[in-house]
Amino acid sequence: QVQLVESGGGLVQPGESLRLSCAASAVAFFSYDVAWYRQAPGKQRELVAGISTGSRTTYVDSVKGRFTISRDNSKKMVLLQMNSLKDEDTAVYYCNIGRGSQVYWGRGTQVTVSS
Repeated sequence: QVQLVESGGGLVQPGESLRLSCAASAVAFFSYDVAWYRQAPGKQRELVAGISTGSRTTYVDSVKGRFTISRDNSKKMVLLQMNSLKDEDTAVYYCNIGRGSQVYWGRGTQVTVSS
């Protein structure tokens, strides 16, 4: 069973930065596409950023230029660097990895942006 453990969430003020980490137990982690999703209260879960096995990245428009997703296959980790955080970035952030029909989720880490 694949386990994903997120860390790095917290309470910050607008304009500040956070870095989220996701540690995976998956064998052959390099063969999975990975992504970060988020879910704010009362809203549907949305894709924030993704990175493919070939390191091609994608971002939701609202975070382009502010967030950067990266992966370290040797450490089986996914990172999300979040800069210039805004109130609307407040949500629970979830790590996700997928390979064909195999999809796994972490339990999430809370990010709160508030002055």
